[in-house]
Amino acid sequence: MFLTCQPRGITGMPESQRFMKEQVKSRDLLLQDEQIQEELRKQHMNVFAQCYTLDGKHVATGNNFGIVAIYNMTAALSSGANENSWKPAFKFKVFDGAVYTMVSTETFLICAGWGDIKAYKWTDVLSKDPKVVWILRVPHLDNLGGNETNAMVLNSKDQTLFSGGGDGVVYCWDLESGSVKTSFTGHKDYIQALSLFHNSDQLASAAEDGSVRIWDTRTPGEAVAMMEPYKNEECSKSSNERWLGCVQVSPSDDWLVCGGGPSLALWHLRSLSPTTIFDAPKCHPYAAHFYEDTVISAGSTPHVYHWNLSGSLKTQVPCSSNTVYNIAIHLDNRDNKVMCASGSSHKTDIYTNFGYRAFSLDFS
Repeated sequence: MFLTCQPRGITGMPESQRFMKEQVKSRDLLLQDEQIQEELRKQHMNVFAQCYTLDGKHVATGNNFGIVAIYNMTAALSSGANENSWKPAFKFKVFDGAVYTMVSTETFLICAGWGDIKAYKWTDVLSKDPKVVWILRVPHLDNLGGNETNAMVLNSKDQTLFSGGGDGVVYCWDLESGSVKTSFTGHKDYIQALSLFHNSDQLASAAEDGSVRIWDTRTPGEAVAMMEPYKNEECSKSSNERWLGCVQVSPSDDWLVCGGGPSLALWHLRSLSPTTIFDAPKCHPYAAHFYEDTVISAGSTPHVYHWNLSGSLKTQVPCSSNTVYNIAIHLDNRDNKVMCASGSSHKTDIYTNFGYRAFSLDFS
């Protein structure tokens, strides 16, 4: 009687068992590698962009890996919220490069970064089935084969979109046709921020050439006014850098706040002169907003600053990010009145009282 023996390896283990063991080992190594990659992404993540749905029930954030995360703010702000409530309900890839700016309409989530501007229907996004429904073809830079869009603002009155970025041109888009209605040229370097006037057809743009330019959006041509904070002694005494990272027009259209390399300052738009310097040591501002009788700003320090219009500091609130690139405030819905601050971290801080950090959304 002969017995058929299964072939064994040099260790005496059956070949089939050794093969299964190697498969398990490969899966474990792959899982370990994915965990390492995820941890590295968290450590090197920057969240540059944020926007809310118009009802404030959801917020979208975009990071330097081209991924957009959607959060359910109703769940995140509820009395029964926990850490799972602060994680994305859904994430999806938009660009190979970073998402630098986003705006929201009642129907669309509009995303921009490197390359063309893309729009998704909110109904598709919230159903976890995002599809690009239209694209705005941003003119390419000949030497780079692309163009970076750093800022967008939407004029809800006529549904025109303004964008600015790497070529120093402000584009005005007709969203119905998907074409450029007009463009505004004059900046000599990257545009980093845009702000619409509230009661007139004007737009402010801030760029790395050190200038804020005011445009009449009804007619193409040169800027109707220009400010250069780096040439002002008070604005530039703490830094000799000229770049600007933020600009915001007040609700009355009488004032404008801007800063970057130069200190954050309040400018009187009729006289085109600074009246107040907001002195935050070692902080180059990337974001600024008017809120009631306060200016809220943030930048290259781990704080959000609340300023009196006289220039005195009301309070500074800690942030998760060492550098804050973006502040978004939603006031249209009392149930979801929040401020979000994001930057050089995978966490986006949520402030419900604006004076303290309630919790943090976690991109991972």
